[in-house]
Amino acid sequence: MFESIATSYLQVFAVILPALALSLVTIGATRAGLSITRTSFVVGGLAALFGVWYALVVALAKAGILMPPVELTDPPYALMPLLGGAFFLWALGRFTATGRIILHNLDHTHLISIQSLRLMGGLFVVGWAMGVLPWQFALPAGIGDIMAGIAAIQATRAAHRGDANAEHLIRRASIVGLLDFVVAVSTGIMTSPGVLQLMAFDTPNIINAYPLALFPMFVVPIFIAFQLFSLQALRRSTVQAVTA
Repeated sequence: MFESIATSYLQVFAVILPALALSLVTIGATRAGLSITRTSFVVGGLAALFGVWYALVVALAKAGILMPPVELTDPPYALMPLLGGAFFLWALGRFTATGRIILHNLDHTHLISIQSLRLMGGLFVVGWAMGVLPWQFALPAGIGDIMAGIAAIQATRAAHRGDANAEHLIRRASIVGLLDFVVAVSTGIMTSPGVLQLMAFDTPNIINAYPLALFPMFVVPIFIAFQLFSLQALRRSTVQAVTA
C-alpha cells in the first residue's frame, strides 16, 4: 500500500520539481536578455540532464546498487548521486558564464521559493504511521522537511512583499533547510541496513530502495543546489550593501 502511494507521489514531484527549476532558469535567462537560442539550449540541456538522471536513479535503485555499503571498504554508491548531483548543479551555476548570468538575474523570491516544495517530505511521517519507516528517521526527517517548507514559504512571501526582515527570513529558511539535510542524511544512514546502521534494527530504513530512493538521489540534490544559490545571493547582497 505505502509503496504504491510513494511511487505515485514521487513520480508527480519528480516532474514538478525539475519543471519549477527549469522555470526559474527560464525567468533568469529572460531577465538577462539572453537570446531565445541560448535560452532554449540551456533549458533543453537541463531538461535532458534531469530526464537521464531520473532514469538512472530508478534503474540503479531497482537493481539495489544504491544501498548503503555493507563493509567500510565498499564504495559509497548511495552518496554519489546525492552529493555529486548537488555539486554538479551548483558548479553549473557557479562556474559557467551562462549559469552566473542567469543566477544574477534571479532575486531572493525566486531562489528560496523552490524550497517550499520541501513539504513533500511529510511522506516520511505517513510512512512511519503506516509502520513502514523507522521513527528515528521518519519523524526528524519528515518534520524537518515540513519546517523547512514552511520557513521557505514565509521567506518567499516576505521577499515578494519587500519586507524589511525578508533577508533574515531567507537566511533562517536556508539554515533550517541545511540542518534538515544533515539530520535526514545522518539518520538515514544510521537506520539503513549496512555497516553504519546503529538503530532501527526491527524496522530498517528503506530510503535507499525504490521508490523512496528518488528522495535522496534525485530530489534532495536539486534542493541543495538551490539552497546554495540562495545563500550565494544573500552573500552578494550583503557585500553590495557594505560597499554601497
